[in-house]
Amino acid sequence: MQRTEKEQVVAELAEQLRSTDSLIIADYRGLTNTQLEELRGKLRSSGARFQIVKNTLTRRAASEAGAESLLALLEGPTAIAFVEADGDPVGVAKALSDTAKETKVLALRGGTLSGRSISGEDVEELAKLPAPEVIKSQLVGAIVAPLTQLVALVAAPLRDLVGVIDARIAQLEEGGDTSGSAAPTAEEAPVEAVADEADEVAPVEAVADEADEVEEPESEAAAPAEDVVAEATQEPEASDEAPAAEDAENADPGTEEE
Repeated sequence: MQRTEKEQVVAELAEQLRSTDSLIIADYRGLTNTQLEELRGKLRSSGARFQIVKNTLTRRAASEAGAESLLALLEGPTAIAFVEADGDPVGVAKALSDTAKETKVLALRGGTLSGRSISGEDVEELAKLPAPEVIKSQLVGAIVAPLTQLVALVAAPLRDLVGVIDARIAQLEEGGDTSGSAAPTAEEAPVEAVADEADEVAPVEAVADEADEVEEPESEAAAPAEDVVAEATQEPEASDEAPAAEDAENADPGTEEE
């Protein structure tokens, strides 16, 4: 490898180390090409790239990137699983751990997780964690559970109060007390009020009718009074004339006799 090529490889490795927060270093010695390809496929599905590197060039890149904690892990045949930004570190650790158990060859040395150094044992523990989806559901459950308990605590006294009221009503009904059932409902109350108002209005109309009946006889009585006055005025005239005529008739015979 020419000098320019080595410098280019170091620059690329240094850039990868700077931009990657999580990576796992493993000793791939003893794996066949078929096993390497299968492992690469599993890591890709979890969002990681499995790359075989030279220790001398990787040490230079680690020094340039400020990742000196990785220098102690760069011994023997080395391969690095670079976890992408949207990758799953737990899935990567699980794929490497499963391959190590199956092949009895792959050895996990350690790496970094979110910028923090981890050992091979830490990688094994990371592989035992549940998937991110399961962790999210558990987290949501842990958050929702206290709220559900709070709602239950608030609702419990109300349920108990309703139960006590129902029990009391049942006790009164068994004892023959039906006052609760005889009480008018909210919907019936306005109807009774309207009926009461109607009863109160009816006497007013009756009084008006009685007033009309009282006034009519007064008008009828007034008419005969006027007729009586008129007759009283006219009859004396007729009576005055009648005696005069009678006197004249009575006077004539007397004159003749004389």
